[in-house]
Amino acid sequence: MALTQADILRALELVKLPASGQSLAATGRVTDILIDGGKVIFAIGIDATEAAAMEPVRKAAESAVSGLPGVTQVLVGLTADKAPSSAAAQARQQAQRSSPGAGPGGPTPKAAGIPGVKQIIAVASGKGGVGKSTTTANLAVALATLGLKVGVLDADIYGPSVPKIFGITGKPRLVSGRTLAPMEAYGLKIMSIGFLIDEETPMIWRGPMVISAITQMLREVAWGELDVLVVDMPPGTGDAQLTMAQQTPLAGAVIVSTPQDLALLDARRGVAMFKKVEVPILGIVENMSYFICPECGHRSDIFAHGGARHEAERLGVPFLGEVPLAMSIRETSDGGRPIVASDPDSAHAKAYLTIARQVMASLAGGTVRAAPRIVIE
Repeated sequence: MALTQADILRALELVKLPASGQSLAATGRVTDILIDGGKVIFAIGIDATEAAAMEPVRKAAESAVSGLPGVTQVLVGLTADKAPSSAAAQARQQAQRSSPGAGPGGPTPKAAGIPGVKQIIAVASGKGGVGKSTTTANLAVALATLGLKVGVLDADIYGPSVPKIFGITGKPRLVSGRTLAPMEAYGLKIMSIGFLIDEETPMIWRGPMVISAITQMLREVAWGELDVLVVDMPPGTGDAQLTMAQQTPLAGAVIVSTPQDLALLDARRGVAMFKKVEVPILGIVENMSYFICPECGHRSDIFAHGGARHEAERLGVPFLGEVPLAMSIRETSDGGRPIVASDPDSAHAKAYLTIARQVMASLAGGTVRAAPRIVIE
């Protein structure tokens, strides 16, 4: 028989909350149950002040569901929808006032890095459909071509496309406990939520569950020794971006945009968001910059041209280069063969290599920063 949500909840009746002794299933805290074959993913809703106390409950829930027939893997996240209580907030503020160097006016608390990973960069866009994932894949391959040890994290939970772009099928194996081994292709180590669910399964998750999934893919994967981890961010400026900025010492962000005004408006918001949380902008890439007809050689600026370069100059951030709208880039991406790997001598591959050299130079000249404490005013 196929596993059902009722089976999951019955197993969770055996898990008790430490304070009340009530079963976890009866509390209504269990949400976002996703069953994909033998893999089970769900969230436990908590107050932000309960995180430490509820960690044993999370582990017990994971163990209870793991024991069900047919279950091969369980992913459980704690999701805090509520802000800390006013009493807790006042206590924390009092602690900050009594501790020199804590909070506003003092050093920013440091987020823990990823063991073995020297630097982490985000590839982001203000909107979808601008070629961010294709840019991520080819940038990562280009950085590896330049001699770096590179990993790719697909943090686009709602639309994971990295598995297809790299032509990877199958599921990651468990190394130990909850730690997964990354998939590998073209000399890269790669992780995506797309490896853990069926490609047609819709990700109907609230923000807290997305945050939990990204955090676990960052910290519960055996990345090994990497010079740089390239993170393919979801489009926009929401939970995922803030989570990465809060919980990860990002070395910088690459912003991808197309040339037209509507895309540039969203790219501008992306730059502003990363600046607000003190993440360095490594530069802006103008994707689908122009089109060269393969038959007659005529150039057409389908989405206008040069807008990203002008925007970079206006904002005072580096302009990394132009990548054309080209059938070969689309075909190799759809075919699971990024063009930098499949046709390294092409003009398009060289465009990505030029971008990678600039990113590599910025990383070599900068320092890894501590993730900031974000305050929304």
